[in-house]
Amino acid sequence: MYKQEFLSMVDHTVLKADATEDKVDKILSFAKENHTASVCINPYYVKYASECLKGTGVKVCTVIGFPLGQNTKEVKVFETKDAIKNGADEIDMVINVAALKDKDYDYVKQEIKEIYTTVSWHGKLLKVIIENAYLTDAEKRKVCEICREVGVDFVKTSTGFAPTGATAADVKLMKEVVGDKCKVKAAGGIKTKEDVDALYKAGARRFGVSRTEDIIKEF
Repeated sequence: MYKQEFLSMVDHTVLKADATEDKVDKILSFAKENHTASVCINPYYVKYASECLKGTGVKVCTVIGFPLGQNTKEVKVFETKDAIKNGADEIDMVINVAALKDKDYDYVKQEIKEIYTTVSWHGKLLKVIIENAYLTDAEKRKVCEICREVGVDFVKTSTGFAPTGATAADVKLMKEVVGDKCKVKAAGGIKTKEDVDALYKAGARRFGVSRTEDIIKEF
């Protein structure tokens, strides 16, 4: 993989609670200079980032129901509409993990479907964060089946706020379930080019990374 190929698949990310405007500016500048796929930022900065990145080709990605996924679906849909109104191009939503573990699959599917309908109607992308750290392999498969049926754009491994993040084994499992219907985004704990190579080989085609600058030094 070439450096620019990697960068074209990176959601350059800053989602910490203390991500001040100065930190966001650094993320935006790096993304513009290096032509990353997107910046992934909290909803508070979406409008600002959209204005800063206008005309650059770098997309604005934001998070919904983040990081726990325990908002009601009505709140998540409102968050999604607000983010798109403010200029978001891509939406990364967190599923309701508790509902999945309670086997309330109808609720999980309806939530994803309502958000996907909103996102796709506006011509945007939806990535569904399934938060693998809390799931059994059977649960991972089930939620990926739901995402495949709905037709979302990406399934995503992690928020980066759970005990563990992306693993090659999880990416491989997710890709096996979704096939060509969805792509896989790996996020959480990606620190080295070796991590990227392993996740890419397993099937990831987008990477949520906060250490992008360090990783590209390895190319």
